[in-house]
Amino acid sequence: MKSFSESYKEAGVDVTAGYKAVELMKAHVAKTMTSGVLSGLGGFGGLFELDMTGINKPVLVSGTDGVGTKLKIAFLMDKHNTVGIDCVAMCVNDIICCGAKPQFFLDYIAVGKNYPEKVADIVSGVAEGCVQSGCALIGGETAEMPGFYPVDEYDLAGFAVGVVDKDKILDPDSQKSGDIMIGIKSSGVHSNGFSLVRKVFTVSEQNLARHYGDLGTTLGECLLTPTKIYVKAVMNLLDAVTVKSISHITGGGFYENIPRSLPKGISVKIERSAVQVLPIFELIAKTGRIPERDMFNTFNMGVGMTVVVDKNDVDKAIAAIKAAGEEAYVLGELVNSEEGVIIA
Repeated sequence: MKSFSESYKEAGVDVTAGYKAVELMKAHVAKTMTSGVLSGLGGFGGLFELDMTGINKPVLVSGTDGVGTKLKIAFLMDKHNTVGIDCVAMCVNDIICCGAKPQFFLDYIAVGKNYPEKVADIVSGVAEGCVQSGCALIGGETAEMPGFYPVDEYDLAGFAVGVVDKDKILDPDSQKSGDIMIGIKSSGVHSNGFSLVRKVFTVSEQNLARHYGDLGTTLGECLLTPTKIYVKAVMNLLDAVTVKSISHITGGGFYENIPRSLPKGISVKIERSAVQVLPIFELIAKTGRIPERDMFNTFNMGVGMTVVVDKNDVDKAIAAIKAAGEEAYVLGELVNSEEGVIIA
């Protein structure tokens, strides 16, 4: 007998819509399947068999995050097939900072009302993020919560699990004065700082539809550009040179994130002119009259990830990153200092 409750439906939860959403998302999920997946959708847990080839001391690394108030832009534009990429990116970009390779991902979608096609649209983005990062989408949860979320809104979060050989976990303490920090280009605002972005532009459908010549697109399309996923570039880099540390530049910008990967007594000196700031950040600063210090303490400013290598490995490192399709350049040099980040 098929599951159905008229009383639950009258309370605002339609279980049949959930079943339809699962059917619609199956084709997207199938694109993410890897050899380690041992279960399909619908079970109480996702099963994944780790391939331990070449790994002597396996260490699991996990990361969790959401998309944040960037979702408000998606709601206003009624565009839902890219925020899933952001969700995956925010998780996998974190776990690769210690050298781990992502293995699988699970998502959580909470909705005011379950519109199966919209949920499937969201999951299509999650699946695309998983494909880009080489990990499998092995499960998730869609929760219909009437009265808690507006009927046309939702929240999206998830978590990723990766694995790294214990002997290959990056050692930030190996960094020293004279090492070089390389910046890897971001795709835009990524998925951080949107509370400030929304305040600066007084976000509305009309404002988001405005075309800016410097951006080459509308404000809305620029802001919804998915977060760059750096898995392929970092895996390529780890094979090419000895990487000493990696930082994912998320909320808190340069000043909060870079020091997390620096040892005590070591700072990075960055020439302001070396930072290839993207036009969207110049527009945010100008429109909101935001001091440059605050910009670098809130946004990625065009640098989504930083890596530190020995000065003799710089050329090989940049070549490895570019071979994976990303843009990279020398951002700064490590120095003996307690300041953390020095931008001058």
